Amino acid sequence: MADRIIYHVDVNSAFLSWEACYRREHLGDEQDLRDLPSAVAGDKEARHGIILAKSTPAKLRGVKTGEPIWQARRKCPDLILVPANYGLYVAASRRFIALLKDYAPVVEQYSIDEAFVDVTGCRRLYGEPVQAAHKLKERIHRELGFTVNIGVSCNKLLAKMAGELEKPDKVHTLFPQEIGEKMWPLPVGELFSVGPASRARLEQIGVTTIGQLARMELSRVKALLGKHGEHIWNYANGRGPEELEAEAPPNKGYGNSTTLPADITRPDQGRKVLLSLCETVGARLRADGQRGRCVTVHLRTADFYDWSHQTPLPQPSDATLEIWQAACRALDQMWQGGTPLRQLGVSVTRVSRDAARQLSLFGDSYDKLARLDQAVDGIRRRYGEEALQRAVFLQEDGVEHMAGGLSRERRTGVTKPLDEEEEYPE
Repeated sequence: MADRIIYHVDVNSAFLSWEACYRREHLGDEQDLRDLPSAVAGDKEARHGIILAKSTPAKLRGVKTGEPIWQARRKCPDLILVPANYGLYVAASRRFIALLKDYAPVVEQYSIDEAFVDVTGCRRLYGEPVQAAHKLKERIHRELGFTVNIGVSCNKLLAKMAGELEKPDKVHTLFPQEIGEKMWPLPVGELFSVGPASRARLEQIGVTTIGQLARMELSRVKALLGKHGEHIWNYANGRGPEELEAEAPPNKGYGNSTTLPADITRPDQGRKVLLSLCETVGARLRADGQRGRCVTVHLRTADFYDWSHQTPLPQPSDATLEIWQAACRALDQMWQGGTPLRQLGVSVTRVSRDAARQLSLFGDSYDKLARLDQAVDGIRRRYGEEALQRAVFLQEDGVEHMAGGLSRERRTGVTKPLDEEEEYPE
């Protein structure tokens, strides 16, 4: 067994598990959502009506994460649906990660409900790796109330693949000597980083299992899939990163998008949505002390056609107004209205902390904008995002004054009141 020991710890049906724990412990529910055909679903009225997490009984009835509510209900007519409560999930995730950091010196949070834990050198403290993983799993269940899967290996790739072998509430190993038996017989689409497009191209040439991909000539895989082919070929052979990143790497860009409650067809509507998005993107840039040099606008039509256009900024900026003006220029160059849009996005790239601005002979309004943005950010931090908004967003047209990315509940930790009978009717 390799000296390096890494766990991949993944919460089973995280959103649903956290809902069930909260409802039993704090609302006094006698029944456990995890024992019923149930699911956490997005807001259907806001076009986010998809299944976010489902119980094991719902899974056995064919319900899948990511499918529309109507499709899940067709498979399971008695499916219990509960609304997403993002503030609760953020709080539960923090408790989960805090426990892991109490357990081991190096923890890399991979998503809201999963993390890598480096337990190398902890044998004297916790015992053999598999035994210690079972103890950690039991501690999480005892102290936090939900179950996890733990994958055990010598690198992050194999640990993550191990954790996916069988769920829920399991511990699995996948060390290099076990790859041939445990991983290679799996369908190629189950390999980490193999998406639908890569899987389809591999299956077209008869590669249907991970083992077949591993045994291919590297040159052939690269000819088929380019640089990405080399990555997944290494993954198929069990090669992956060992070092954990205890701190997230700096952002290379900042972006937000929003799906609209109703399609828009007029440029003035598009510019208003872009302003809402630029409010959140600009705030994130300023919070991280970053300025960007390029703005990109992303559009999705009502029939799901996507396209984008980018424009450079004259000077590196984190000012909401300058970002919005550049976004409007990009929008005008690619869309003049008419074609219904269901989703818009804004991203700022080529960012850096030391992006200096060149002084202008004709004056520069940036200093004035910077002071204004700093004042607005300070008020919102102290009194909440709803304390201050631009007058244009007072109109009742469904456009939030700070849209995109995480919802307000996820950004601020504000939770919605829970109604144990609340469902999304057809």
